[in-house]
Amino acid sequence: MIQKITPILIGGLNGNCYLLTTEKGFVLIDAGRRSGRKHLEQVLSKEGCKPGTLDLVIVTHGDFDHTGNCRYLHDTYHTNIAMHRDDAGMVEHGDMFWNRQTGNVLMRKIINVTFSIPRFTPDVFLDEDSVLSTYGLNAKILHLPGHTQGSIGVLTSEMGLFCGDLFTNTRRPELTSLVDNVLEMNESLKKIKNLGIRTVYPGHGSPFQMKAYQEGIPSYP
Repeated sequence: MIQKITPILIGGLNGNCYLLTTEKGFVLIDAGRRSGRKHLEQVLSKEGCKPGTLDLVIVTHGDFDHTGNCRYLHDTYHTNIAMHRDDAGMVEHGDMFWNRQTGNVLMRKIINVTFSIPRFTPDVFLDEDSVLSTYGLNAKILHLPGHTQGSIGVLTSEMGLFCGDLFTNTRRPELTSLVDNVLEMNESLKKIKNLGIRTVYPGHGSPFQMKAYQEGIPSYP
């Protein structure tokens, strides 16, 4: 059971992290960008999360601003890194476009050099309806492709959704503007529409209440 949710809102291109305190220890959702490591570790320390107590890092997708500290956390905190298999090549090859359809060759090279991913091999692969009780979480995984092929969300028994980059809330609650596959994104939106989600924990910006979408979740044109 989740006893406490600590949002680590680093801001900018760093990406949010969320530290979940459980009866067993700690689970971190997303690892942020390397430039936000100092702040991340300050929060972990303040909450009593130290090497040996971080049971799992769940990565919502393979982009640099969600995976930048994974290898460091794996080596320093002696934890396992979990993500969807469809994004594994992104972190294994250090290539944000490994499974994406968008972007020309030059753009891909520039972005991969500028926003490099420290390479690592995931320890655990998560898929639709994977349960997390082993790690003290009453939650399950939803496969929500569209932003990337291996994007996932974590849905808790309290109807909180850690959604990665499905939604953002930097200016207002809204759908992400970075979509690789529109058809898959719309299917992902249909999947969550009637789940009774209460609180959304986005990869960028502050958590918000799903009731912000009073007339239903919009879809992409």
